[in-house]
Amino acid sequence: MKKIKVTMYFPANIITKPVTYHLVKDYNLMVNILNADVSLNKVGKLVADIEGKEEDIDAGLAFVKQAGADYEIFSKAIIWDEESCVHCGACTAVCPSGALQMDKNDWRLTFDREKCLMCELCVKACPLRVMRIKNGELD
Repeated sequence: MKKIKVTMYFPANIITKPVTYHLVKDYNLMVNILNADVSLNKVGKLVADIEGKEEDIDAGLAFVKQAGADYEIFSKAIIWDEESCVHCGACTAVCPSGALQMDKNDWRLTFDREKCLMCELCVKACPLRVMRIKNGELD
């Protein structure tokens, strides 16, 4: 099994097509939608984790293109230098996915990489620069 994170872009003319439905039903993929901004008559954007056999993922992404949408596979990651972090929480104020949160028990920062959308806002918000971008293949 392979897991990737993708951003899919839907032109306004195909917003009503059930693309993610077909990824699940026809290509045996597990699709976990992390963020979506899809409205009628507007370009839509969907960020999702897609999990399945590599050949099913490849076939599913080919279907996305054939349906008239486009996609981008995440090829970077946010790295958190936890030892240098002072847990000020500045990054939590800009994190749209809730991947960065303050633990209510000890007020230490927590980072859920599975929720991260790689928007890079935390990198810009961190006063100590303990958040950075790693380019290359994701683990």
